[in-house]
Amino acid sequence: MSGTNGSNFRRIVVGVDGSPSSQAALSWAIGQAELTGDTVLAVAAWEYPIAAGGYGWGPVVMAQDLDMESVTRKSLADAVARARPAGSQVTVEEQVTEGYPPSVLIDASARADLLVVGSRGHGTFADALLGSVSQHCAHHAKCPVVIVRARPGDQQVQRTSSPG
Repeated sequence: MSGTNGSNFRRIVVGVDGSPSSQAALSWAIGQAELTGDTVLAVAAWEYPIAAGGYGWGPVVMAQDLDMESVTRKSLADAVARARPAGSQVTVEEQVTEGYPPSVLIDASARADLLVVGSRGHGTFADALLGSVSQHCAHHAKCPVVIVRARPGDQQVQRTSSPG
């Protein structure tokens, strides 16, 4: 990929959702960037839960003061802080985007040299029926994809339920 000033640089995009696999993917991407001098773009996507209603379904009640973007931004910053080794010179940019995670990552892959995702994330039952984020990215990304598994014993990243 060529930078706007004519210099060559490479960008590694990594999907982060707070799961052990995404934390492992972020650590792997930062480690790869250490070796290659690449820049890392850590991407977290968020959506409001779909409210269901009708026969057999009750409405989903959301806390009115819950700022999903701020919660996601804090979670992403915490994940980056945990994944970055002390003294690392790797540039890690953070991007928080509202949207369906597979679509957000596919869009980001169009401006990347490599897309890194975890093998298991925080999906829903509907995601399991339609296919995982990693499978979707492997089939539709605009660049090569690396899928990273969390190692046994990796601790799950704590997710906050409210800002602050």
